[in-house]
Amino acid sequence: MSTQATEADRVLALAGLFQAVSLVRAIAHEGLCLEAPMAASIDSLFRFDAAHTAEVFGGIRGVVHGLEVLQSQLRGRASRDLEISRYAATVMHLERKLNRNESLLDKIHQGIVATERQVSHFHSGHDAVIAGLAEVYRDTIGNLFPRVMVRGERNYLELPRNAERVRALLLAAIRATVLWRQLGGRRLGLVFAQRRLSELAAHLAAEVGP
Repeated sequence: MSTQATEADRVLALAGLFQAVSLVRAIAHEGLCLEAPMAASIDSLFRFDAAHTAEVFGGIRGVVHGLEVLQSQLRGRASRDLEISRYAATVMHLERKLNRNESLLDKIHQGIVATERQVSHFHSGHDAVIAGLAEVYRDTIGNLFPRVMVRGERNYLELPRNAERVRALLLAAIRATVLWRQLGGRRLGLVFAQRRLSELAAHLAAEVGP
């Protein structure tokens, strides 16, 4: 990927994070989530050599849901979903721990590569692929603290298929956060530039159109 990262690149990566955790919240409370954004988030795990940030998500359209969520989160307390904020903050904390653990990062990469082989037989949204990604998360990031404590309706969360989708999406959230950090993203910059980032997210979403 190009080293000439722009603020727009960082916003797209952030949108990838917020898209994934918002889908986790939807599954936990409703038992389902938007399929197109989920497919884009899962596909992002297999795009190792994208030339541009948008390509990681299959183009800006792939992360437009995340751009909309990001706007709401940055616009102010009235529109902010505290559960999504908590998930995102925990994922960012875990990513910082991962960044100092090269062996664990390598284990995650190898696990994703192994799972990618199944995509050629099925597709990225197939239950077998999601289960493979969930296992990668469970065996690596799932052992780190603090854990992402997903809250919602027990009858949804106890379904194995939903639990696997949640873990796969959290892995995608970590991937987006790693990307954001690689592009020069910093927590302090996020805190002090919320209005500008929200406006840029709105501009990028508008480029996609209806």
